[in-house]
Amino acid sequence: MAKELAFVLINPYTVAKSRTGGVIARYISRTGLDFVAARMFAPHAELAHAYAELIRNDPDVDPVVRSLLADYVERQYGPDPATGSRRRVMMLLFEGENAIQAVKDVTGPIRPTTSGEGVRDTFGDYILDPAGATHYLEPAVFIGPNLNAAGEALKLWAKYSEECGGIVDDAGDVPQGSALEKALVILKPDNFRFASARPGLIIDIFSRSGLRIVAAKIHRMTVAEAEEFYGPVRTVLREKLRGLVAERSAKAIAGELGMSVSEDLKGRLGEILAPAYGDNQFYQIVQFMTGRWGEGLVDEEKNKPGTQLCLLLVYAGVNAIARIRNILGPTDPSKALPGSVRREFGQDIMVNAAHASDSAENAHREMAIVKVGEETIRPWVAAYYP
Repeated sequence: MAKELAFVLINPYTVAKSRTGGVIARYISRTGLDFVAARMFAPHAELAHAYAELIRNDPDVDPVVRSLLADYVERQYGPDPATGSRRRVMMLLFEGENAIQAVKDVTGPIRPTTSGEGVRDTFGDYILDPAGATHYLEPAVFIGPNLNAAGEALKLWAKYSEECGGIVDDAGDVPQGSALEKALVILKPDNFRFASARPGLIIDIFSRSGLRIVAAKIHRMTVAEAEEFYGPVRTVLREKLRGLVAERSAKAIAGELGMSVSEDLKGRLGEILAPAYGDNQFYQIVQFMTGRWGEGLVDEEKNKPGTQLCLLLVYAGVNAIARIRNILGPTDPSKALPGSVRREFGQDIMVNAAHASDSAENAHREMAIVKVGEETIRPWVAAYYP
């Protein structure tokens, strides 16, 4: 069976209520599909209207709710009529065999049931008044219910991806002003070893910060990016590991050669060997993040996408750096507080679930390295719906 490309649009209300993590957890863990792209949008009126019209004119959508859904999109996806401010929407792309149906099955029907099986069962609402008319509708997400509808919708959103997508820090519910900070969070490759709810659960923990997600990107870090991103760590490792290298070298010499090592010689061993050992530890980090051993690679190879998957998220709000890092926990998961991301999901100081910027300056530097606002939807759409 041929692969398909399916999408999920997480509605503004769902995003604003910080239910994004729960939604993502469902789709990753229950579809068995590859999570290949993510992007934040702040649709303008033109995009909202065009998407509403696609739904309104789709004969495969239940005619009882077709107009309700189109009206919902026009009203909730477009800018706030009172203020003109735009609303945040997150798009997810999934690839795999029978992807359209797999996403549809996990989403569930427009009229939620009480089973809790589907995304709409848990996160959506469909309330009728005593006369049986629709009183309230919140579908939580929108999807492409069939191949044709998915293709038409994806081509539409790809058309406006540059104009309405990227880092949407000017959306209406994002605080503005000089106090605004942005923090880069990277959900590391250990969260994507196999399909699980873990990435969504981590996002759910971060939602305690009260911050707004303003950018999202699935990324395969290159060796060149990893070297630049973790470059400051390399210098620290070379210096920090000098004492450890000196002690271990002295013990090795004593064990192998049966001779004692003076403090002076021990110090010189540390000075000679620490840079090489620090570089080795540095390239282990690079390998963990990219899936490739970077030392000695030519530039052409260093600039190829790695084999490891990461999810990049940018959180915005007042004091965002401190709030995110407080929830993340220290580098060593064994020293993190219960309920923190690294205590719950970290393994050791390298395999520790997530990275978060430690200053506003580093956030700016890191976001530039990984190109967090880069357009990644169009290439996928062009490949499947030329």
